[in-house]
Amino acid sequence: MKIAVTYEEGQVFQHFGHTQEMKIYTVEDGKVTDSQVVSTEGSGHSALAGFLKGLGADSLICGGIGFGARQALEESGIKLYAGVSGSADQAVQSLLAGELTYSSDATCDHHHEDGHHDCHGGEGHHHGGHCHHGHGGHDGCCH
Repeated sequence: MKIAVTYEEGQVFQHFGHTQEMKIYTVEDGKVTDSQVVSTEGSGHSALAGFLKGLGADSLICGGIGFGARQALEESGIKLYAGVSGSADQAVQSLLAGELTYSSDATCDHHHEDGHHDCHGGEGHHHGGHCHHGHGGHDGCCH
């Protein structure tokens, strides 16, 4: 089993389509036996599903993710655990302990009324895997 995590400086990176690195964990008998950080090589959005499939990933842990990317992952047979933040290593341990829930509906919505679209920077807001943006612009956060 291989688990991929959107990755930046030890943390679960919050914008799936903008992640520059993935940390790939190899799991055998319920324990991590190996891990490595790999560059996404400029892949973004839906292309990341093919990238992950090529690495042999069975599951993905991430923060926010858009509808198209979520569909691409589903079509690739990769289980999605979205809306996760904090330590990447701890997130994997939580998944292995059965503490993370499979998410089939963590999507990115674009209807925040005050016009802000910084999902995780304090101006916007983030609710359980749902990332809210303003109408005025689309910054790709969560895709």
